[in-house]
Amino acid sequence: MKYFISLLLLLASFYSQARCESFPKDSIRLDKRGQLPGFMHNSYFEVSVGSINYPFSERLLEPGFQISSITVRHPAVRLVLLGTDINKYIAAQITYMRPVWWVNYKYRESGEAAATLYSRSVWMNIAGVVVKAKLPISSRVTLYSEGGLAIITRHGITHDNGSVVVKDMVAATTTFGAGAYYNLSDKWALQMAANYTSSIKKHTQPYTTYIGVGGKYSFRPFSEEKMQKAAHSGRIHPKQWVQIGVSTNLFGYNTNDILRKSYLFWGGGSEIRNGFIISYKRNLFHSPKVFAMDFGVNAAYWNTNKNREKFFGISVFPVFRINFLQNKLMDPYFFYTLGGPAFISRSLLDGIDTGKRFTFYDAIGLGAFLGVERRFNAEVKVAHYSNGNIFPENAGVKIPLTFCLGFCF
Repeated sequence: MKYFISLLLLLASFYSQARCESFPKDSIRLDKRGQLPGFMHNSYFEVSVGSINYPFSERLLEPGFQISSITVRHPAVRLVLLGTDINKYIAAQITYMRPVWWVNYKYRESGEAAATLYSRSVWMNIAGVVVKAKLPISSRVTLYSEGGLAIITRHGITHDNGSVVVKDMVAATTTFGAGAYYNLSDKWALQMAANYTSSIKKHTQPYTTYIGVGGKYSFRPFSEEKMQKAAHSGRIHPKQWVQIGVSTNLFGYNTNDILRKSYLFWGGGSEIRNGFIISYKRNLFHSPKVFAMDFGVNAAYWNTNKNREKFFGISVFPVFRINFLQNKLMDPYFFYTLGGPAFISRSLLDGIDTGKRFTFYDAIGLGAFLGVERRFNAEVKVAHYSNGNIFPENAGVKIPLTFCLGFCF
C-alpha cells in the first residue's frame, strides 16, 4: 500500500509529459519539463516523527506457548506519501505509518518452567486512505480532522519447529486523526498530529495510537519570471538515457549495511552475488537547479550469493534526483528510487521466503551527467527488492554495489 503512490505519480507525470507540444528553440515553452505537471499543483507530502503505542499482549500467542515479556518501543514515523487539496477545506491523502523498532516478544514453550527462552519480533505497519477536513483560523494556523480506511499488515512469529506463535495478518479497519498546521510560507508548514487506528478483534489486533510533530511541503508552480531565468541559464537537462550496469559483491555488503543501520535504506534476507541490469530513464520534471523526477524501467538477471540460484526481475519506477553541483564538464547528483512495482521470477531464494513474486524495487546512489553536452551518464548504487510489508512474508533481496554507464539522447 505504501508504494502504490509511486505508480500513480509516474502515470500522471508521463501522461502530462506526453501531451506537451514542440515549440521553437527560442521559446520559453521549449522545455515543458521545467514546470510542475498540472496534477501536482495542489499536492503535498508530510513527514512526522513521534510516539506510537499499541497494547500487544499474551492474547496473541497461540496455544503451546507462554509469554515471558513484551517490549514495545515507541519511536515511529508517519508519512503522507501523497496528498491533494481538493479545495480550501477538504483534502485527500495516502498515509503510511510504522515503528522504528518492532514489538519484541520473549516466550517459552508451555509445560517447562526452565524451558529455553526465545526472542522474536512482530512486524507491523499501517497504510491508510483518508479524507481531511480543514479549518483555517488565521493566515498562519489551520486546524484539521481526518478519517478513512486503514490496512494493517502484521508479520507474526513462527517457532523453530514451524509452529505458529503469533499469526500473520492483513486486514482493514478505520483510522481517525486531528492536528494543526502552522504555515511558515506558501510551501512549508509545521505540524502537530494525533491519530487513532481501531482494533481488529477477529485477529486479536490491538488499537494503535500515535502522537507526533513534523512538517508539510506543498507543491506550487514556478512563476513566469523564474521560468524565464531558468530558460536563459544555459543549463542542460538530459531528456532520456539508457544504461547498462553490473552488480557485484566483490566489495562486500558494507555499503548496504551502513545505509540500513542509518535507517536510510533497507537490507534483505537474501543476498545477490552478481548480476547484470539494463535500464531506460526519462526525465519528467526538473526544477531550474536542484530537484528532478524521472521515470524508469529496467530488466535484470541475478545470481544469489549462497546457492547460486538464478532469476530475473523487471521493474517500473520513479527516480527522485537532487542535483547538488553544476559545472562545465559534469552535473553530479544524488538519487533515490522508491517503490517501483516489480516482478521477480523466483520468490524462494537461498531457502528464504521473500514473499510474492510481485514486489517493489528501490535504489539509492550517486551519479553524474558528463561531457560538455551532457551526452554521457555514470552511476553507482545499491538496490533492494521487497514488498513493503503489504504481504506478511517480506525478507527482501539485498543487491550490492552496482556500476552503471549510460548514453543520453
